[in-house]
Amino acid sequence: MDLDRALRISAAGMAAQSTRLRVVAENLANRDSTGEAPGADPYRRRTVSFANRLDRAMGAEMVAVSRIGQAPGAFPTRYEPAHPAADERGYVKTPNVDSLVEVMDMREAQRSYSANLSVLETTRAMLTRAIEALR
Repeated sequence: MDLDRALRISAAGMAAQSTRLRVVAENLANRDSTGEAPGADPYRRRTVSFANRLDRAMGAEMVAVSRIGQAPGAFPTRYEPAHPAADERGYVKTPNVDSLVEVMDMREAQRSYSANLSVLETTRAMLTRAIEALR
């Protein structure tokens, strides 16, 4: 039944965006984490990649998390000579997490999750009406 497929596709979208929100929360929680030793690398921002997956039983393509990776790039530094992780020049490597980017990712994931939830609720209402019409 097509309504069942719509429910499963929406649920897959919600699961993927839920993973994305978890990764954003992890990034924000670690945005001030530094290395423990002088010159040690701090927390590296994580990223989520999505892919289409064909569900052969249903005959539909659904979104899925293909991998959770790490963002490339150099770590920003700040001058803080008293910090335990400061190098010989007094600089501390800080995570490559930008709060503005994380908040934008969070809002995009939230909107996508909300759209999938709306589809799920509408499909459920249509199923309920169809059952009531058959009574």
